[in-house]
Amino acid sequence: MEKEEIRLALASLIEEEMPELGAVEMDKDIISEYGINSVSIIRIIVAAEGKFGISFSDYELALDGYKNFGDMAEVIKAKVDKKED
Repeated sequence: MEKEEIRLALASLIEEEMPELGAVEMDKDIISEYGINSVSIIRIIVAAEGKFGISFSDYELALDGYKNFGDMAEVIKAKVDKKED
């Protein structure tokens, strides 16, 4: 999958999982702009694991690993690329 495809799919997934956020922008701070906390980041990660067929390690579940949703998209892309090899 291309980077932009992953970013669009992740944005769509976030809108489905957390409709209260509305349309999200990948490069905005997830804490100050969207009020994401440790519980909501895990909700998004679990949904991403299902959607993309990947797994996050325990340390990748931490909120402080993602400044914005673009950071999460990068992690997803790396995992998808590795899976496709």
